[in-house]
Amino acid sequence: MKARAILPDSPAAQTYDADCRRCPRLVAFLGEVRAGNPGYFCRPVPPFGAPNARLVIVGLAPGMHGANASGRPFTGDHAGIILYQTLYDYGFATRSVATARGDGLELVDCRITNAVKCLPPGNKPLPAEIRACNGFLAADLATVPDGGAILALGRVAHDATLAALALKPSAFAFAHGARHELGRGIALFDSYHCSRYNTNTGRLTTAMFRAVFDSIAAHLGRGAASRAA
Repeated sequence: MKARAILPDSPAAQTYDADCRRCPRLVAFLGEVRAGNPGYFCRPVPPFGAPNARLVIVGLAPGMHGANASGRPFTGDHAGIILYQTLYDYGFATRSVATARGDGLELVDCRITNAVKCLPPGNKPLPAEIRACNGFLAADLATVPDGGAILALGRVAHDATLAALALKPSAFAFAHGARHELGRGIALFDSYHCSRYNTNTGRLTTAMFRAVFDSIAAHLGRGAASRAA
């Protein structure tokens, strides 16, 4: 099955809107969080990385004290620890630790985005909020080049990715370590989300996560990890 192409002049082809107010619940919650944390970013968090990157990573949503605070995906929270260390080990990042925007970390042939751009209460966006944000994700994914790779971190990101590409979830079941061919040589890879809960409970181990990146690196012709675990 082929991924949907988004035309550059399409209304859906907007990767980011700093002033988006489509979801009243999220707008109200961000206002509450901003009042208590005036130094936090507290806006829709933009994608991080080059638009033409061959690897696009799709997370769930910004974390309260991570991306929502820093304004950069997976930066400043626990979920970013294993992610950025792994990206560094496989040559997709110039640094292994992400602390803040302006920390000098750059992505290499990789871009990170989220299924929902705004912080949701309890880290759980509503289905309507995921749908409202899906046009932005569609634009994020429209620039994946032939032969590229998409990594979905968790089932919500997996389902949102399929919706953004107009593909039926029933044809692409989520499973950790799964690989799905999307057409044009693009492959969708699945992983459990690198959340504190999943890593602390052992549902997602470093070895499991690196195995997914081994598959991604092979697909992109990058070989094994360039640095030791």
